[in-house]
Amino acid sequence: MGVPLAEFADVPTRGRALPAFLIVGWRWIGRNPAVAIAPILLPFIFLYFLSFISPPSLLPLEITGAMLFTMQNIGSWVLGDSATWRIECSLQDLFVASPLGRMRYLFGVAFSNLIAMLPALVILAALLAWVGGQRGVPLTPFAAVVLIGSLATLWVLFSAIGIAISSRVRTQRQIWPVGNLTFTLLGMLAPLYYPLSALPPLWQDAARFLPATYAALLVQGALGVTPASPDQMALYAGLLLVSAAVVLVVSLRLYRWGEA
Repeated sequence: MGVPLAEFADVPTRGRALPAFLIVGWRWIGRNPAVAIAPILLPFIFLYFLSFISPPSLLPLEITGAMLFTMQNIGSWVLGDSATWRIECSLQDLFVASPLGRMRYLFGVAFSNLIAMLPALVILAALLAWVGGQRGVPLTPFAAVVLIGSLATLWVLFSAIGIAISSRVRTQRQIWPVGNLTFTLLGMLAPLYYPLSALPPLWQDAARFLPATYAALLVQGALGVTPASPDQMALYAGLLLVSAAVVLVVSLRLYRWGEA
């Protein structure tokens, strides 16, 4: 026999989704601290080897690339969580039946994974401020705003890609290879760790189709690591937002909400 809904008339029904997902992300770190370490390792592997083979003046650029790459990898974690909850835990049926909606579900899963990524982003931001001060590339308020805005855009963009792909994954075994292949490949094709001009011409043309390319160019220009006029900065920002909007719309259309 069901419990009358009138008994829950005074219980708030709004404003609880994000706090609940925040607790999910925090509890993940609390139960397994290695979760906070894992996002740091891969970007630092790239930084370690690049410090030997690239000019020291490019280190601030490479650190910002590590931050963008870390944010991009949230898409892989969103893919893994959403697919696991649907395939193994059958939780998606619960979310579909609830008033949550797919947009709030997307931001909830993305938010919980952002909590797990924050330690890596904080460490990289502190490293950028320290190295930039030594190399004559200070993190100005303008550069900080551009960096945060670019990171936020990539967070939403790649979380949408991750949740769209998650609805197409059919078995638990597909989650890890599909996620790593997709987001590592996208991170390597975009000029996150190096200037776009360092790539061969054909690769440059291919990279211009990736939204992360314009996030990298925007941040590099704001820091003054690569030359960029105000008009070029505005162009990069516009292309980043337009490409992000297009990918977001396509991803949400591909996402199978409420389907087995």
